Amino acid sequence: MTYSTHFPKSSCLLYNFGLMSYETAHQWQRLLVAERVHNPELNDVLMLLEHPPVYTLGTGANPKFIKFNIDKSDYDVHRVERGGEVTYHCPGQLIGYPILNLRRYRQDLHWYLHQLEEVLIRVLAHYNLKGERIPGFTGVWLEGYKVAAIGIKVSKWITMHGFALNVCPDMTGFEKIIPCGIIDKPVSSLAAWIPDITCNQITDSVSQCFAEVFDVTLVKSNDMKFIHPTCNSHKNLYNEE
Repeated sequence: MTYSTHFPKSSCLLYNFGLMSYETAHQWQRLLVAERVHNPELNDVLMLLEHPPVYTLGTGANPKFIKFNIDKSDYDVHRVERGGEVTYHCPGQLIGYPILNLRRYRQDLHWYLHQLEEVLIRVLAHYNLKGERIPGFTGVWLEGYKVAAIGIKVSKWITMHGFALNVCPDMTGFEKIIPCGIIDKPVSSLAAWIPDITCNQITDSVSQCFAEVFDVTLVKSNDMKFIHPTCNSHKNLYNEE
């Protein structure tokens, strides 16, 4: 895939982080959103990464979908501001966190969710796999198995959180929960159809499909040039969200 080295009108900064803790990635998202709430002219961002094992719950998540006691568990658990029920992240799952100003696209959350699904459906098509939507649910399915979850948060039309595509994760972590609160629809990963596939192999396809669906030019960065998200100079941005 060819990446731009300049900043055209419709541009989106791309950061490939590899493995990053959930807490650190969440701090980065909050900072990037806060900066763009204050200055909507800043470029959009797509963060691609993987997380160490972690469970996350949306704001209204129901504890009945968790099969362990959160208060007495050694598992890493975070309740965050996205929508949706409990889900599981771990290495081998490619995470995409788009920080987009929807005023540049369409101020419609249903449209945005549909676009994220379309990105993932196109990625699967690159591997001759037919990804599908299921009416009434958010995410992408493959032959009846959920392979991608989506959960978002939007503040003043600036997005955060995003999608999780099961590429080649250890699926045993999902046994501790009812993923996304969907009882009768199992989860799986692309490795069930494409043995030996890795997140590194699929990253370019995800980037390309994202650029196509959102009609942006990705500006790739090899390293992070931001101040660390816990820096005192950014605390006011967090507090004013």
